Amino acid sequence: MILLLTATALIALILINVPIAIAIGIVALGGFLSTSGVNSLYDMAIALYSGATKFPLIAIPLFILAGNLMNTSGISVRLINFVTALIGFVRGGLGMVNIGVSMVFAEISGSAVADVAATGTVLIPEMKKRGYSRTLAAAITSSSASLAIIIPPSIPMILYGAIAETSVLKLFVAGVVPGVLGGFLLMLVTYILAIRYDLPRAEGFDLCHVWRSFKAAFWALLMPIIILGGIFSGLVTATEGAGLAVVAALVIGLFIYRDLDIRRLRKAMLEGVSQTGVVMLLVATSAALGLFLTQAQVPQQLAAQILEFTQNPLVVLALLNLLLLVLGMFLHGAAAIILVVPVVMPLVNAVGIDPIHFGIMVTLNLAIGQQTPPVASVLITSCSIARAGIWETSRTNLPFIGVLAFILLLVTYVPSVSLALTELVQ
Repeated sequence: MILLLTATALIALILINVPIAIAIGIVALGGFLSTSGVNSLYDMAIALYSGATKFPLIAIPLFILAGNLMNTSGISVRLINFVTALIGFVRGGLGMVNIGVSMVFAEISGSAVADVAATGTVLIPEMKKRGYSRTLAAAITSSSASLAIIIPPSIPMILYGAIAETSVLKLFVAGVVPGVLGGFLLMLVTYILAIRYDLPRAEGFDLCHVWRSFKAAFWALLMPIIILGGIFSGLVTATEGAGLAVVAALVIGLFIYRDLDIRRLRKAMLEGVSQTGVVMLLVATSAALGLFLTQAQVPQQLAAQILEFTQNPLVVLALLNLLLLVLGMFLHGAAAIILVVPVVMPLVNAVGIDPIHFGIMVTLNLAIGQQTPPVASVLITSCSIARAGIWETSRTNLPFIGVLAFILLLVTYVPSVSLALTELVQ
C-alpha cells in the first residue's frame, strides 16, 4: 500500500509539471511526516546530505565537465572528421560516422545528452544536406548517443555501483561487449535504410585524407585510451579516471589544439555546474525517498510478494525488465536508478541474480527509455537540433530501438555476453 501511494503521489506531481527532483523530495517529506512525525526530519536531512556525498559520485560532475570541454575545444569536430574519412565512403556512411563518433565519444563523457550536444550540432545539419530526412538524422543521432551510457565510462553505471554497493570497474568491463555489439548492429540497420532510401556516400575513400585526419585527431583519440587504460589497468579508480578526463581535455584544448579560450572554458564550466546541480539534487532527494521506503520495509515486502508468485529467475528477470522499461518512459535515468535499485535489490539477491548482470540490464533499459516518449531526454534533444517532430521521429526510430531491445534480451538471458570479460578483473 505504501509503495502504491508513493508511486501515485509521485506520478501526480510529475504530471502537473513539478520538477522530478522536487517531486521526489515532496513525496519523501510527506512520507516521513506521515509515518514518523516531525522528529524524522533529522533523518531526512542526513539522507539528503549522505546520499549526494558518496565518493564514487564525484565522478559524475567530472565526466560532465569533460564532455562539455570536448564540445567547446574542437575535440569533437576532429573525431568526426577522422571517422568520416575512415568509413564515409560506405553508402549511408554519414549515418555510420554518427554512430562511430558516438562510440568514441562514449568512452570519454559517459553521458548520452552530452553526446547529442557534441555530435548532433555538427552532423545533423550535414546529414540533412546529404539527403537524410530530419527524422532519420535525429533518430540515428539519438539512438547512437545512448551507447554513451552502455560503453564505459558510464554515469548511470557509477550511480548504480554506488547504490548497489558493487564494483564500478566490473560494471564498466561488463558494458564493453553489449556497447560495441550495439554500435555495429546500429550501423547495419543504418546501411539497410541507406539502401532503401538511396542515401549517398559521405565521400570517397582517400588514404592520404585518412592519414591527415588521423594526425589531426590523434590527441582526441588518445583520450579514451588514457582514461579507460588507466581504469582497466587498475592504475586509477573510476573517480580518478574522471579527473584524468578533465585534465586531458584541458591540456589538449588549451595547449595542443588551442581552441579552448577563457570564454569557452567559462561556458563549459557553467554548463557543467548546471547539469551537475540537476543530477545531484535528484540523487539527494531520491536517497531520502529510498530511506523512507527502506524504513517502511517496502523493498522486503515487494521481494516477498514476488517470490510468492514465482521463484524462477527467468520470470523475475522478465518482470524487472518490464518494470524498468515502463519507468524509463517516465523518469530520467538518475531518478529511475536511485528510486528502483534500492527497492528491487533484495529481490535480485534473493533469486541469485548477479548484481553486475542486473546493472547492465538497468543501463540498457535506461538507454531504451532515453528513446521512448514522453520523457525521452536524448530523443527530445536530438529532435530539437534537427527541428523534427518527436512522434514522427519516434516512428523512424523504431528499428534502432529494436536493436537496443535485442541487446537487452541477449544480455538478460545470455549473461555471459556481459559477464565473460569481468572474470578477467579482480
